Amino acid sequence: MTTHTPQAAQAVTLPTTLDEAVAALAATPAAVPVAGGTDLMAAVNSGQLRPAALVGLGRISEIRGWQYQDGHALLGAGLTHARMGRPDFAALIPALAAAARAAGPPHIRNAGTLGGNIASAAPAGDALPVLAALEATLIVAGPGGTRRELPVSHLLAGVEMLRGGELIGYVRVPLLHAPQVFLKATGRTGPGRAMASVALVLDPARRGVRCAVGAVAPMPLRPLQAEQWVARLIDWDNDRALVPEALNAFGEYVAAACIPDPAPGPDGSVPTLPPAVLHLRRTVAALARRALGRALS
Repeated sequence: MTTHTPQAAQAVTLPTTLDEAVAALAATPAAVPVAGGTDLMAAVNSGQLRPAALVGLGRISEIRGWQYQDGHALLGAGLTHARMGRPDFAALIPALAAAARAAGPPHIRNAGTLGGNIASAAPAGDALPVLAALEATLIVAGPGGTRRELPVSHLLAGVEMLRGGELIGYVRVPLLHAPQVFLKATGRTGPGRAMASVALVLDPARRGVRCAVGAVAPMPLRPLQAEQWVARLIDWDNDRALVPEALNAFGEYVAAACIPDPAPGPDGSVPTLPPAVLHLRRTVAALARRALGRALS
């Protein structure tokens, strides 16, 4: 992953089980866990991070696959983007597979992991809006073999944080068996890096639409009112029909919720958004419109 040796790293531990990794972190609180290293090694090479020790997660086979559990998929945090992009996984969770395939060039997809995408919580992380739209939960491993669950959205929003010695072990995702879409616009923000992204999933059993917008804020945004509004307009009993005008209105609704107009000034005048922000809002509207259209087609 890098041609530079992190000079400040004094020790590297390579556990083979999740509990061994947790024990290693508990024994050395200053240690930093590393899986694919796509974000961590970039920080090391740029001088932003000088870890005292590393705990490598690459040999923990139990978190590199997935299993089925009570209508959910239990995804190991060590799943790489390349693995999630394959057809068998795409048949299981299409939107997450699409996000994995869009996560950058091959060397990033081969190394980067699902757990690392969550733990680094970069605003442009492609998996994050998909997990938010799916309302996924994390299974966190702690000292002494303990396990606890927390919503992905809580971790990303800072409502709940990982405690000392804890690691993300698995991600629990509901299997909806319904259309899912992930779209992103890259603009000029770098190879594969999202300027804006939209994940949209249908939940026919609950007659619901779930949408999350990524990259435009520090965490994925859920336009809940837009979701509820469009769900009431869909004819769930007739091939999920929706009038074309509603698609356009949904896109505008989502964009305005995620990138709102400025507050009125003291004189009551409403300032206009800068051109770059207006362009971003139009991009979000187009992505949301297209995502819903593809999901309903």
